[in-house]
Order: sequence, then C-alpha cells, then structure tokens
Amino acid sequence: MASESKGLVFATAVKKHAGRAKEKILQKVGKVDRTADEIFDDHVQNFNKQQNAANKLQKELNNYIRCVKAMQVASKTLYECMSEVYEPDWTGHDLLTVQSQNIEMLWQDLGHKMTDQVLIPLNTYQGQFPEMRKKIEKRGRKLVDYDGQRHSFQALQSSKKREEAKISRAKEQLEEAKRTFAVFNAELNEELPSLYDSRLPFFITNLQTLFSAEQVFHSELSKVHGELESIIDKLAKESSGRTSSSHYRRSSPPTQMLSSPGSNSLNSPENATTNGVNKSPPSSGGPGAPSRTTNQRPGVEELYDIPIGATTDNLPPGVLYRVRATYKYQAEDEDELSLEVGDTVQVIEYEDPEEQEEGWLMGIKEATGRQGLFPANFTRPI
Repeated sequence: MASESKGLVFATAVKKHAGRAKEKILQKVGKVDRTADEIFDDHVQNFNKQQNAANKLQKELNNYIRCVKAMQVASKTLYECMSEVYEPDWTGHDLLTVQSQNIEMLWQDLGHKMTDQVLIPLNTYQGQFPEMRKKIEKRGRKLVDYDGQRHSFQALQSSKKREEAKISRAKEQLEEAKRTFAVFNAELNEELPSLYDSRLPFFITNLQTLFSAEQVFHSELSKVHGELESIIDKLAKESSGRTSSSHYRRSSPPTQMLSSPGSNSLNSPENATTNGVNKSPPSSGGPGAPSRTTNQRPGVEELYDIPIGATTDNLPPGVLYRVRATYKYQAEDEDELSLEVGDTVQVIEYEDPEEQEEGWLMGIKEATGRQGLFPANFTRPI
C-alpha cells in the first residue's frame, strides 16, 4: 500500500514537471501568453541588486579580515625581531618590549571586532537571500501552473466538441492554481519591498561599526608609535651626548669673510673673546676686564663673560644675554644651529660645563625655539 502511494506521488510529480516544461516551451516560442507582473518584476530586480551588493561586500570583508590577521602575524614577527636587536643596555629596552606587545593586542582586537561586530552581522543579513530566492522560484513555478491551467481551460472552452465534465474539472483546477499562486504572490509582494528597504539601516549600522573599530585601532596605534618614537629620540640624544664627550671634539669655529679689509668688527675671529667665550681667563678686576655673570653655580669654574654691549635686563630665566647673527652659518652637525643674518639667539649655559668648546656658544634660536651650538664670531651681542 505504501509503495503504491509513493508511486502515485512520483507519477504526479513527473506529470507536473512535464506540464511545466511544456508550458515554458510554448511561452518561449510565443504559442501561448505569459501572465505579466511589472511591479513584481521590479521587486525581483531590486532583490537581485541587493543580493549582489551583499555578496560583494561579504567577499571583500572576508579578504580584508584575512589581511588583518596576516598583518598581525607580520607585525608580531617584526617587533619580536626589534626587541632582539635592540640591546638590553640601550635606553627604553623594556618599554620597547611592552609597546610591541601593545601593538600585537591592538591587531588582535581589530581582528576580533571585524569578525564579531561586522562580518557576523553581514553574514546574517546575507543569509536572508537564499531563502527568499527559493520563494521567488516557487512563486515562478506556481505562476507556470496557473498559466498552464488557464490555457487548458481556454482550449476546452473553445473546443468544437464541448465536454462539460472536463470543462468543470479544468475550471476547478484553474481556480485552485490561481488561489495557490495568489498566496505566494501576495507574500512576496510584501516581503521583497520590506527586505529591500532594510538595506539602508543595516549598512548604516554595519559601516558605523567598521569605521569606529578602525578609528579606535589607528588612534591607539598612533599613540603607541608616538611612545616608540620618544624612546628612540631619547636613545639618539644619549648617544649624541656620549659621542660628543667621549669620542669627538669639535674643531675651531669657522671664520667668515669680513665686509672690508682691515675692519675691526666685534664679530671678527680675533674678537671672539669679547662675545662671551674665554680663550684665556681675564685678570680678575683688571682694567677693561668684562663683567662676570652673576649666576655662577657653586663649585664650577665660571665659563662665560657678559660681553660689552650685551643687555642683561628683562631676560628669561637661565638666559645670560642675547646675540644677533651678522653672518649666515649652515649647521654641520645635528647639535648645531643654522643662522641667517639677523637671527636672534638667547645664550645659555652648557648643561655640562666639561663640554664647553672654545669659540662656541650654547643658545636657543628665538625664531624656532631650537637649542644648539653656534660659532660666537658669527654674532654680536645686543
């Protein structure tokens, strides 16, 4: 009995498929008409566009997350290598290791946010389309069934030999096919526009989450990179100090061409001592000896004279006096100041008196606030 029932179902299904195939062929060759629904066709067109956009975004986001994970691995390897080559006795070795670990955590956090908060909701949104596609295809089959029953009924009615029993049965089948099609058609005419309208709020939320995660990542990563840059800057300064005091002594300051032969300018190399640098200590209290600075540090031999013509009133704390560049000077080392004619420099003490170099002054360039060394004989006191 069960086998007979299965056989009957199978035969019915085969008959139905054969009837649909025949109806489609007749419609394609123009033998019979097809029920048209322009509004529904617009809904399907919008659905296809919406699904293609979701599929494309899903593909590219998956690729982006793979790249983020690859960058996480590459970043971890790079900073592990940096920690190895950065010698333990160098300034900030432990801080560099900590910041490297922070960078790895930031990459991990970005990957998790992209997966959990962006990709998974996108997968859920995209998962609606295959089910809706099945409904559209089923509605298409019910439309073919309706058109087939309609054409069969019309053929029986127009037949010369009218068979009322067949006509009556065909009419019942036509009404049944029409009701079934109407149910699917009404359902999709409601669901498709609703699905299409959902795209805007979804993309707003999804893209806001994506850009927020990116903004946090890049902001925090920038802070870590700033800390790393500070570590290296401190190492560079300490390295420069060690090089200056232990392995290098600056040559005598450069000389410049005077404006006219025989001029007795205060800025000539011969008069460098009058611009604040002691080539030989003056006799204490002797005639014509320049006045001494009053901010001498206890236990340290005073290194500076306040030159004649220099004003010491209303100066910022720590400034001995001010000078103006009378000649252009191009810095030759990182710790030197470049000067243009007319530049004003505030002369200050050396941080380490033992680094005092003959013919050179330590100062702060007022135009830029940069601190460095400059040749005394390229300036005059003001």
